[in-house]
Amino acid sequence: MFAGKIAVITGGAKGIGKVIKDEFEKNGATVCIIDTKENPYFVGDVGDEGALRAFADKVIRDYGHIDYLINNAPPLFKGIDNCSYEDFNYSLRIGISASFYLTQLFMPYFREGASIVNISSSRDRMSQPFSESYTAAKGGLAALTHSLAVSLAGKVRVNSISPGWIDTEFKTYEGADAEQHPAARVGNPMDIANMVLFLCSDKAGFIDGENICIDGGMSKLMIYNDDFGWRYREPDK
Repeated sequence: MFAGKIAVITGGAKGIGKVIKDEFEKNGATVCIIDTKENPYFVGDVGDEGALRAFADKVIRDYGHIDYLINNAPPLFKGIDNCSYEDFNYSLRIGISASFYLTQLFMPYFREGASIVNISSSRDRMSQPFSESYTAAKGGLAALTHSLAVSLAGKVRVNSISPGWIDTEFKTYEGADAEQHPAARVGNPMDIANMVLFLCSDKAGFIDGENICIDGGMSKLMIYNDDFGWRYREPDK
């Protein structure tokens, strides 16, 4: 499906990013990843401007163009109780600034039919306590998606995916963990990788500027105390 295509993935050495990488390669694409973890292509921190420039330069030297950019690197998960000013801004650099800057660096090199997929989170619309650095970065990435789609109209399609609970070890859950999802299970990375490849394919040619939530329906479940067996538990003091 993607023979001869060049895919760039941030945070592609583990978890969801690695599964996306593997699926692209199974379908014939050449994949360039940047990750702080060891990998065959480029070790670097997407929160660092110099690393992003060096990475983009290497991709263009090696291949001269790209077809797909998958902004997947996860920001820091810290809350207002323990997140410093520096940590908060670093999280935004990973989650938003890197996605913007890589798009800017690659703009002259996207081929016809190119696609960008940003990996946001269902936390772009709902929250747990003390998750501000991650939630702000993911919410900003979802908004950046539709802005870039308008700016790159006719050149690159830009969409985002908002995963819910995804177990990167492919663990199978039973009981309440599974049943609280309308889909009756916890997600796994293939649920996300399948959508990434679809959004990059010609089959998704009329989907642009969209955010697709893949959370097994969990964000659609209305919760009220004493409703259908749900009970509020007072937080520990």
